[in-house]
Amino acid sequence: MVSVKDVAKLANVSTATVSRVLSNTGRVKAHNRQRVLDAAEALGYHPNNLGRQLRKMETMTILVVVPDITNSYFSEILRNIENIARSNGYEVILGDTQNKEADLYFSYLYEKKVDGMIVLTSYLDVQNLEKLSEQYPIVLACEKIENSHVASVSIDNIEGAAVMTRHLIQKGHTRIGHVAGPMDGLLGQYRAKGFRQEMGAHGLNVNESWIFEGDYSLESGIKIGEALMNLDEKPTALFVSNDEMAIGIMKVLKKYGLHVPEDMALVGFDNIILSDIVDPGLTTFAQPTTQIGQLAMEKLLKLLKGEKIEETSTLLEGYLLERQST
Repeated sequence: MVSVKDVAKLANVSTATVSRVLSNTGRVKAHNRQRVLDAAEALGYHPNNLGRQLRKMETMTILVVVPDITNSYFSEILRNIENIARSNGYEVILGDTQNKEADLYFSYLYEKKVDGMIVLTSYLDVQNLEKLSEQYPIVLACEKIENSHVASVSIDNIEGAAVMTRHLIQKGHTRIGHVAGPMDGLLGQYRAKGFRQEMGAHGLNVNESWIFEGDYSLESGIKIGEALMNLDEKPTALFVSNDEMAIGIMKVLKKYGLHVPEDMALVGFDNIILSDIVDPGLTTFAQPTTQIGQLAMEKLLKLLKGEKIEETSTLLEGYLLERQST
């Protein structure tokens, strides 16, 4: 087995210099640093972090919790989180709540299995999250919780929903329905609130028989599409809380010979890859997924180092991306 002594001998430096270079601590002359790195690569040496982890009670691992790993919306966010984590010496493990409460994963922090957590779902016990964040590094990267001190990165989902509803109204629609996410989660509540507020601002009534609740999956979109077809009176447009459900509904509309947007206009939310591939292309609200992942991980790194975060809650801008479905 290759050791630090072997690297030091090949690089012609002390073992202390090798340790400083590989742990990125202390000052080392540039030419010595390069010699150490070259020697480590030549020998295939990988530092054993176990000793340092035991001394500092660190795992050098973070947990990222998502509500549904099959939803492609999270892929870009996860990619950026992992890139930054790895460049800072951290490994990333993934927890999939399968659209259930995320509180089960809090035990990873209690039991010291991970050093910190990024939560990409608002489907959780808010009071529990507040208490936990006082003891452990946690970043919420899906929804801002009002009057909360938990570090977060998000968009304004109420305003985003209003933007999409307004777009349908500006296209001449007055009979507009809404497909919400789970209403026991903040995300579903906020996007439904934005829809209702915008309808009210334009003096339009909300027909409760045109309000449906799904779970953000393609399958629930298909089920809602079938329920929609059984209505005697149908809306002419739908604001759907995410792209996957909207695409599921589009599939059902085509099955029954209805055309989008001629028979029914549709807008989604998130701008997943499929929203541009389906025919017709889905009008959606594009979220800044790259920024969400980067900023969430950068905030977590500061918390892990015990540094103060100047901006606890970061609100990013999304935008309307119009395609052929409207």
